Amino acid sequence: MGHRRRLILAIFVVFLFVLSSGRELQVKHKHIDHLPVYNHTLATILVEYASAVYLSDMTELFTWTCSRCNDLTEGFEIIDLIVDIQHCLQGLSIQNWVEDLFWKQLDLNYPGMPDAMVHHGFYSAYHNTTLRPAILNAIKRANDYYGDLDIMVTGHSMGGAMAAFCGLDLTVNHKAKSVMVMTFGQPRIGNAAFVSYYSRFVPNTIRVTHDRDIVPHLPPYYSYFPQKTYHHFPREVWLYNVGLGSLIYRVEKVCDDTGEDPTCSRSVSVTSILDHLIYYGIDLRGRASICGIVMDPRVKEYGRTDVEGNFVLSRDPASPILKLKTDMYAGGNHV
Repeated sequence: MGHRRRLILAIFVVFLFVLSSGRELQVKHKHIDHLPVYNHTLATILVEYASAVYLSDMTELFTWTCSRCNDLTEGFEIIDLIVDIQHCLQGLSIQNWVEDLFWKQLDLNYPGMPDAMVHHGFYSAYHNTTLRPAILNAIKRANDYYGDLDIMVTGHSMGGAMAAFCGLDLTVNHKAKSVMVMTFGQPRIGNAAFVSYYSRFVPNTIRVTHDRDIVPHLPPYYSYFPQKTYHHFPREVWLYNVGLGSLIYRVEKVCDDTGEDPTCSRSVSVTSILDHLIYYGIDLRGRASICGIVMDPRVKEYGRTDVEGNFVLSRDPASPILKLKTDMYAGGNHV
């Protein structure tokens, strides 16, 4: 394949951030200053990461030995695993979260972007928690070790919203030169003015939506208030099925450059929560409550915890992952 660029992969799912050298992510994705080209292979790799981080066993995630840590993501090496316990969504069901989004209004001016307004909750989940400083520190460590890195940020659902804010932050405030964002089932996060800024600074962005997934329809888009309503940024890729007799075909439609293509997910009149939970055939549901953290006591030597109980597990990028796994599982039972 010629020269292979190392990448940083950030994965968000409400309270998790994973930073890796990304050895197996060898799909080429050239940095461009216009709408990105959709890459099916890359999407199927990233959605597997989004699935893995829904698990609650931090030891399995940190050593990448979980049941979802294989196939296209086999051999992945984590550098930092960031867990924001204080602001996790334990106890909030997807139904309650969706209901809340129906009533949210634009309520926060995005700093340094005139007329740009964003969703306060999504903005705060990234900017006003332990995530942002921990992420920036992790990226600095990776850059110090590997040199300049391409960065890929991904997330599902609310994690997708946080991923978008992260990608914008890295580009605007920290002058990252090569940032790609790919999200799955992401809600709207800002108005048309925000979308204009976002599209200019982070053009290498793909939002994947699945069929009748309800979350990309939220908060609602009001076409008669185009400047005041929430608005998606481009580019959307819409996954849906077409039936021809007894045969079902999966269509992956690359939508237009408006972010609100009326022939893509906005064409759906009946929405579904189930379609929000499965992307590319991958189940994006956790098997335990989101903040029901399970962790081997020996993992603590790799971590640091703040007064709120939030913690970061870190490893030296130079440390062989095989040795890390051996140390983690030697001499005792996993609890």
